Amino acid sequence: MMTNIGSVLTQGQFSFLPPLTDKQISTQLKYALNNGWAIGIEYTDDPHPRNTYWEMFGNPMFDLKDPAGILMEINSCRKTFPNHYIRVTAFNSERGVESPTMSYIVNRPEKEPGFRLVRQEGAGRSVSYTIHSYATDKPEAERY
Repeated sequence: MMTNIGSVLTQGQFSFLPPLTDKQISTQLKYALNNGWAIGIEYTDDPHPRNTYWEMFGNPMFDLKDPAGILMEINSCRKTFPNHYIRVTAFNSERGVESPTMSYIVNRPEKEPGFRLVRQEGAGRSVSYTIHSYATDKPEAERY
């Protein structure tokens, strides 16, 4: 059984590790670039697991080949959205579509609000569960 001791959002690779340093992020970027993958930087203030469409920070970097340039864009996104979740996604176009191959969080808000499990009982013994993000209790731009 895995336990989320730090009570942090666990999405993408490296979720159960301590936050990556810029040097470690650069190493991962270099790995992605060496495999020919394009890099995208995304951010959100609603990290619900089904919210897969985060906002893009700029365009995907199909032509950048230097991890330092991508790290500069990550730091620009961190400066612009310091209280948002920011993730890096590497896309593989080998099969003719842009498929996410690697994804990991590079920035988190200082305080992560978490989620609530909502149980709904239906007819008979039917029970369904949904996840509610505490972040959405406040309007957008006022969540953090």
